[in-house]
Amino acid sequence: MFPRIRYFFSAPLLLLLTGTASIEISTLSGGTSTTASQSREAFSQPSPVIDEEHLRVFATGRSMFRQSWVIASATDRATGLGPVYNRISCIACHARNGRGNAPDGPEGSMQAMLLRLSVPGIGPHGGAKPHPAYGDQLNEHGVPGVPGEGIGFLVYDEHIETLADGETIVLRKPNVHFRQLAYGALGEDVMVSPRIGPIVYGLGLLEAVSDDTLLALQQQDKPDGIRGRVNIVWDAMAQKKVIGRFGMKANVATLPEQVANAFVGDLGITTPLTPHENCTAVQTACKQAPSGSAAQFAGLAPGDAELSDTELSRADFFATVFYHRMLAVPARRHVNDAQVIRGGQLFQQARCAVCHVPELRTRKDAVLPMLSNQLIRPYTDLLLHDMGPALADGRSDFQASGQEWRTPPLWGIGLAKKINPDAGFLHDGRARTLLEAIMWHGGEAAPAKEIVRAMTANERAALLRFLESI
Repeated sequence: MFPRIRYFFSAPLLLLLTGTASIEISTLSGGTSTTASQSREAFSQPSPVIDEEHLRVFATGRSMFRQSWVIASATDRATGLGPVYNRISCIACHARNGRGNAPDGPEGSMQAMLLRLSVPGIGPHGGAKPHPAYGDQLNEHGVPGVPGEGIGFLVYDEHIETLADGETIVLRKPNVHFRQLAYGALGEDVMVSPRIGPIVYGLGLLEAVSDDTLLALQQQDKPDGIRGRVNIVWDAMAQKKVIGRFGMKANVATLPEQVANAFVGDLGITTPLTPHENCTAVQTACKQAPSGSAAQFAGLAPGDAELSDTELSRADFFATVFYHRMLAVPARRHVNDAQVIRGGQLFQQARCAVCHVPELRTRKDAVLPMLSNQLIRPYTDLLLHDMGPALADGRSDFQASGQEWRTPPLWGIGLAKKINPDAGFLHDGRARTLLEAIMWHGGEAAPAKEIVRAMTANERAALLRFLESI
């Protein structure tokens, strides 16, 4: 359906990093796609191995990611917003390519969060079944003449967790409520899952981890009832079922599909992979709203092979995919610090590393040659794990249950608050600190949480210091 695009690069034997600084091999989180930057732009750096020609492709993708889009009646390149949408740019939910955050209460805006929706049953190709009136996510806004679908807001329940030494932590659990629903009540059977914007750097390296590696991780013997399994999902490009690795439930097969779904679902921008507007059957005004194509806005005839008949041209779409593939991963920091070393030992002793696997190697024949055969340190197994009822959203997706989540990569997590001071942790941003995130772990991760609970204050400080070094 789509051409297999290959890029060829000069791969230097010596890694050249931002500022020409050299760093220890053990800190190279992204292999040769590691950046030494620790600035507020640390998550926005191109891989050092991109040559000058393909750096221009990266720059085009970056401009698409940062672009503020406008409605389809305009006549410039950044046209096609809506008819219904959440935000006007990708960067709005992924501040400086980092993680988003949840609003602090009912008056707060879901600036970097969206609400997934589904109803009981099986959707197309085995995924979650979209709500018949509102689709698979709530779009707050509409272009002129098209009502936004409604507004979601959060009200928190709080409880106190007490650690072994008497320290207390306030944990908050979000409850989703709605107002101004444009197409009637959601119904008693609706399943709602709030999700903050995830990190977008390092995705090309995760894409380059082989299926065989994930299956081997699935088969490994694990302690304390930890299991871990792949999700089998629909690959829209290959038109078959494959192992999923993207999305918070590993419910998306490929990086192009992840990018395309975000464009059409969050912005209402059609792409070569998602050519239809995100209007449901009952949304009459949405379906009647004007839609354009990249060819039209360039003054070319419909069907032009170079630009495509969708609002995001084929070239700009694949440039955006390339941008995601080639964002560098920040190097680890303070690896020789005694407290960090001790924290790493405690990370292993608490069995955190069983799911947050420190090292993986990419396949030898990755889509982009320079990402092949790289030793990377993402701290994830990309598998589904049962995290218990406290973190459950009750919403299954392909083979993932309502209590299962994909292990999120931890690389760069120590810079999260530097990039976005309001950054949240866990799928819905409920955790404001890394310790809060740990204390929400349940299910397969409950024994690890209890080990952390029993630590001394000095041990917990070392563990957190280690996490901040990743």
